[in-house]
Amino acid sequence: MKQIEKVILLASFRKAYQVKQRLSAQLLKRRGIHGIGIGLCDPNRPKKGAAIILYASALAATAKSSKRSAKRKPLHPVRLQRKTGVPIRIVRSTSFHKHGSPSIPHSHRFRTRIRPVIAGYSIGTPLASGTAGLIVARGNCGKSRYILSNNHVLVNENTRRCSLTLQPGGADGGTVSKDRVGQVHRFVRLSKQRNNYMDAAMAKPLRRSLLSTRYAVFGAVPGHLRSYRIGDRLKKVGRTTGVTTGRVESIHTDIRVGYGSYGNLGTISFKNQSVIRGKRPVSLAGDSGSVWLTRKGNRAAAVNFAGSADGFLSISYPIEWFMQVFGTRVPISPHHRKQRRLLPPRRGVKRSYLFTKPLPPKLLRTIRPIRANRCPNDI
Repeated sequence: MKQIEKVILLASFRKAYQVKQRLSAQLLKRRGIHGIGIGLCDPNRPKKGAAIILYASALAATAKSSKRSAKRKPLHPVRLQRKTGVPIRIVRSTSFHKHGSPSIPHSHRFRTRIRPVIAGYSIGTPLASGTAGLIVARGNCGKSRYILSNNHVLVNENTRRCSLTLQPGGADGGTVSKDRVGQVHRFVRLSKQRNNYMDAAMAKPLRRSLLSTRYAVFGAVPGHLRSYRIGDRLKKVGRTTGVTTGRVESIHTDIRVGYGSYGNLGTISFKNQSVIRGKRPVSLAGDSGSVWLTRKGNRAAAVNFAGSADGFLSISYPIEWFMQVFGTRVPISPHHRKQRRLLPPRRGVKRSYLFTKPLPPKLLRTIRPIRANRCPNDI
């Protein structure tokens, strides 16, 4: 009986995903609807199975919001649920925005200068600050080390132009003469025309000794997850909110994210993101680039890059995607060298939409990181 219940449960997530794929483009055109993803029908009763999660402003899901949309039929979640056969759950939310231009910070500890640079502390350009998410390695021997963060934290307006990396970032008093630790090496360019999957960049240090593989507060990170699931509990350290915890509320979530004037992007679309909810703010201005870890074991899981206005919702993507696109990995200490990346824990998970998934080969070939222009050494 338990095996039958499990099959039915997993089937509900597959069906919810299929319906989400069919409705996503149509629903995201509606004013006041900010995201559509897959979560639990009842977070307090996981066995009830999957639901489509709509992130929407108050009343936006049912009201006609403007003359332009007057001819459009209002959305009726109950009718939609009957038509699709999948539960619809509306989560009230403000619109989502990237968080890379800090306001008054909550935590002062992680805004300070630290050498060697470790994950969780302020990083950025001469004008702005975000968070150094993780120190990653590249190459056969893993000797080349880089700082993982977001495009909008490290890159000069989404272009290949020279972009210096400071620790702390410029918004926290970092200066080129005293606090330069490197420069942008490679990044994924954000697009206005097509769907985006990640806001990602990595910086190359001036010298290897400037970086340490430690993570603030939590210490060693022994690897990363290839997959995590709805309901998983995570933790992180961010430049602004400090030490926070959250739970994965939805995955496979298609979202519209506002970038304002950055790179002249405005509001752009992201596919299959994760929404992580905290009991207090977990994603505010300056937290961009911070990396979520598993609550037990400290394994890297997801990269935060945006959030709701109140900060209670973090928009993140699986860190496995970063590793796939950039050809990087978590540097493993001798103590943890025998431990490999955690794979999905059970057979059949590859076909289960209860879990996040690595980027498929066909899609992976379309996401090509760009090499940034080198900065003069005498800047």
